[in-house]
Amino acid sequence: MDKGSVLITGGAGFIGIHLLKEMLDLYPDFHFLNVDCLTPISNTLELVELDGYPNYTFHQLDICSYQQMSNLFKEHELFGIIHLAAETHVDSSISKPKKFVRTNVLGTLNLLELARIHCINKPWFGKFYQISTDEVFGHLDESGSFKEEDPYAPRSPYAASKASADHLVRAYHHTYGLPMVISHCTNNYGPFQHEEKFIPKIITNALKKEPIPIYGRGDNIRNWLFVEDHVDAIQLIYSSGLNGHTYNISGKDELTNLELADRITDLVDKYTRQPKGTSRNLITFVPDRPGHDFRYSLERKKIWDHLRWKPFTKFEDGLKKTVYHYVEKFLL
Repeated sequence: MDKGSVLITGGAGFIGIHLLKEMLDLYPDFHFLNVDCLTPISNTLELVELDGYPNYTFHQLDICSYQQMSNLFKEHELFGIIHLAAETHVDSSISKPKKFVRTNVLGTLNLLELARIHCINKPWFGKFYQISTDEVFGHLDESGSFKEEDPYAPRSPYAASKASADHLVRAYHHTYGLPMVISHCTNNYGPFQHEEKFIPKIITNALKKEPIPIYGRGDNIRNWLFVEDHVDAIQLIYSSGLNGHTYNISGKDELTNLELADRITDLVDKYTRQPKGTSRNLITFVPDRPGHDFRYSLERKKIWDHLRWKPFTKFEDGLKKTVYHYVEKFLL
């Protein structure tokens, strides 16, 4: 990558915080602009720790405000854009779909339009990197994996909004020549994830001795990717991914929600020195949510062939690190 400013949207989010910590160390000669509107689920404490980096500035801006973002684009010569900012909680998208369309579609459109105006004809501009999700493909039965070229079939307002954003990114690439890449990832987990998400919710409810809600019978299957592996893939795709291409990023492990809940609660019992099985008794089955996808799985052959990336964290190690983070935070 050439020297210059790189815009990262959503840098106060779970993945964004981890990505910035890695890239600020890896690329000390680059200046990273972190744009985030800050919400109740933002990692504000971890955000403060980044202020000590000389190659970093934070801008509290809303990507849905064209004027705010326009001013930023005018003030900085951008060498690249990594677009992470998004509404991501599926349950919330069911009750508040307009909020997801506003952020995930309109916000992305604002960035694309400003990139078209300010970046496309600049020889130093690298690419617009859209971080997407496996949920745009819909769901699978117990076998098979989605490939990058498979058609989209989103089944929730969240997935539909991300699919729409992906289509806009590709449209700007084909219509205007905007250099771009897109990546789809499976379910992330790790320290600093907000408690509304599945794994932190199980841990925190167990620590509070509150019921742990599991949809249906707990037989929905997810592939889990440790966040540090994900950000390693992101920086590789940004620096070396081929223009116009899409890459799948996935972990090695698939578990049912109930299997995962059992593993997490056993670790909570271990770290809090409770008899094994104590926290399992908190698991409560609740009515399934509308349109609940059964299984996600991504084929990751392409990212290995192009970039030699594969996940390096063993699931049991990543899960131990994650559970211990929340236990330590709770006890302090």
